[in-house]
Amino acid sequence: MATHFRVNVIFLWLAFALSALSICRGAVSDIATQDFFNGILSAATDGCAGKTFYTYTDFINAANSFSSFGTTGTSDDNKREIAAFFANVAHETTNLCYVEEIAKSDYCSSNTQYPCASGQQYYGRGPLQLTGNGNYGAAGTYVGADLLNNPGLVAQDDLTSWKTALWFWNVNSNCHTAITSGQGFGATIQAINGAIECNGGNTDQVNDRISRYTNYCSQFGVDPGSNLSC
Repeated sequence: MATHFRVNVIFLWLAFALSALSICRGAVSDIATQDFFNGILSAATDGCAGKTFYTYTDFINAANSFSSFGTTGTSDDNKREIAAFFANVAHETTNLCYVEEIAKSDYCSSNTQYPCASGQQYYGRGPLQLTGNGNYGAAGTYVGADLLNNPGLVAQDDLTSWKTALWFWNVNSNCHTAITSGQGFGATIQAINGAIECNGGNTDQVNDRISRYTNYCSQFGVDPGSNLSC
C-alpha cells in the first residue's frame, strides 16, 4: 500500500509541475490578444481585402498547429517571437490590408519536386506573402492542401493562409530559431527578404520592420533585444 501511495504522490506531483509550467509559459493568445490583433487590423485602410479576410480566430487556430511557436524559451522569448512575427506580417501586408501581392507575376522556377502547374501563378499571398512554386508546394504538403495546383487557396481560406505563414516562419526559414536562440530580429528580415532589403540596401523597408517590432515589443512589455537590423 505504501508503495502505491508513493507512486500516486509522484504522479500527482508531476502533473502539478507540468500544469504549473504550462501556466508560467502561457499561450500565444495570452500575448497576442484579440485587442492586439484588432489594433493592427484597424490601421488598415477601409476597403482593404484583408479587413474582412484575416481573423483572430483563424490565426490562433493556425498557431495551435505549431506547438513551438510563441512557447519556446522564456516568457520574454515568447513575447519577442510573437512581436517579430507580427512585425513582419504587418509590414508585408500593410497592417493586414493586402491578401495578394500588388505586382502579380508567375514566380515559376525550375523545381523537380514541385513543378509549376499549368496556368497557375505563385505570387505573394497571405500574411507573409508566400511566393514561388517551391514554397507553395512544400507548404501545401505540410498543411495538407494542394497549393501547387491551387495556389489561390491561400487568398481564399484564412486558416490555410495563416498556416502557410506559420509554416514559413517555423519550418521553412530560421525565423523561429533566430528569435528563440537570441540571433535577434534582424535575422528574421534576412530570412524573409534579405536579398532585396538587407543585401540590396533598402533601409526604408528594414526600418519599417524594426519600427513595428519595437512598437509591438513595447506593447508586450519586453525589451526588443539586440541585433535588430540585418
